[in-house]
Amino acid sequence: MARDEGAQIAGLTEEQGKALLWLARETIARQLGFAAQEPAADIAARLLDRELQHKRGTFVTLKEHGELRGCIGSLAAIDSIVEGVKHNALHAAFDDSRFRPVEKKELAAIEVEISILTEPTPLPYADAEELTRTLQVGIDGVIIRKGVQGATFLPQVWEQLPDPKDFLSHLCRKAGLAADAWRSGNLEVHTYQVQYFSESDCVPR
Repeated sequence: MARDEGAQIAGLTEEQGKALLWLARETIARQLGFAAQEPAADIAARLLDRELQHKRGTFVTLKEHGELRGCIGSLAAIDSIVEGVKHNALHAAFDDSRFRPVEKKELAAIEVEISILTEPTPLPYADAEELTRTLQVGIDGVIIRKGVQGATFLPQVWEQLPDPKDFLSHLCRKAGLAADAWRSGNLEVHTYQVQYFSESDCVPR
């Protein structure tokens, strides 16, 4: 049965997305020692919107010349969207163990992307074939867990890995598992959807 991929999407406006992108970049800039900038009146107003005070999972992704430069987030709805974006902007820039910390000279070349997550839900499946058939390519963010090991890919990763088998194999490697661990049928799988905003177009998707 097809799942309703849009039922829980955040539904934020483009203006709210632009305000969050401004907030993420400004938070990183201040940490790097740039002079603090006050938001324009419309951005300041949007950051106070009630919708942005709701607790949601958030991710901040940084890219430099089209290549990943950092990506950190929280799957659980612990912080408000505003606070989550601020925290994860700093973590993506300075605490992603895959990359050296962002330097001041790089910031102008970095593109910021923000993802607002729905609540992850369990994805029941009987075997590997059903798992690959049930995943919604381009829509589902996927979490896998086996014991203490786990990892997630945002839905945007489907752009690079459109085949569910490749997607799952890379996700298993990210979790520190064998690439074919998903074929055993004993992984715990959750899915979620996102609304994301990028500085490259400032349009919610």
